[in-house]
Amino acid sequence: MIVQLTSTQRRALRAAAHSLNPVVAIAQAGLSPSVLAEIDRSLSAHELIKIRVYGEERAMREGLLHEVCEALDAAPVQHIGNILVIWREKPEAAPAPAKPAPAGKRVRKAEKVERKAAPRRK
Repeated sequence: MIVQLTSTQRRALRAAAHSLNPVVAIAQAGLSPSVLAEIDRSLSAHELIKIRVYGEERAMREGLLHEVCEALDAAPVQHIGNILVIWREKPEAAPAPAKPAPAGKRVRKAEKVERKAAPRRK
């Protein structure tokens, strides 16, 4: 299923994509499973990416844009020249478990707090 964007969302994404460089290239081999997997990884990491397509006619590039968006549940943002811009919202990641601080540092901080709180002996 292709995600549909409003014109306001599309305009904002086009503006954000302006300064991006293409992160994936589709060349003579076409849209192979490995290229599709790389696009998926890039979307997971960045949400908004540019794809450069080499050696294809406009109708073929339009077909590739539709095929990628359909396969990865992404939204087509722009197709200009040999550059395709696509967007997919990052999935919400489960919160990572908190990493415990090193034991030595934790004890030292606790000792300092206890020393400050304890009354001084005369």
